[in-house]
Amino acid sequence: MTLSMHQASVSVFARQLTSLSGLLTKGAAFADEQQIDPATLIEARLAPDMHPLARQVQIASDAAKGGCARLAGVEIPSYPDDETSFETLQQRIAKTIAFIEGIAPEAFDGAETKTVAFKAGPYDLSFTGAQFLLNFALPNLFFHVSMTYAILRQNGVPLGKIDFLGGF
Repeated sequence: MTLSMHQASVSVFARQLTSLSGLLTKGAAFADEQQIDPATLIEARLAPDMHPLARQVQIASDAAKGGCARLAGVEIPSYPDDETSFETLQQRIAKTIAFIEGIAPEAFDGAETKTVAFKAGPYDLSFTGAQFLLNFALPNLFFHVSMTYAILRQNGVPLGKIDFLGGF
């Protein structure tokens, strides 16, 4: 059995975004239970020079939608990065999952060998599709979901490894 680029990308991105949604659900519940202003968690960061939780979620969303769109050769939807609540972050995640799951599997045919080139900050990047997925897009997603987990955990939200993995 072979693993298609669609299976290796969409299913992994969607599962991890679903896990991210679960982390946010627990964060919102914790804020409510502890009578903490949700903005305290949404604006929290691990270090002064790191992005806050809201930006971590936005970048995870961008990694998923950009990763799948580049591999499938479709336009990357633009989201305004204006989420300031758990509810709006959840909406972004849901919108991202709907987008990536809506890309036809056959759009990924041959994606493993196609050239994926783009600018990221000051860097001009170029990969084969397989290199892009395995060495850039997926690690980027996992990093930002991990940072979201760490920010919530640092602020007292009772999370465990299974929350990051998304349950079974």
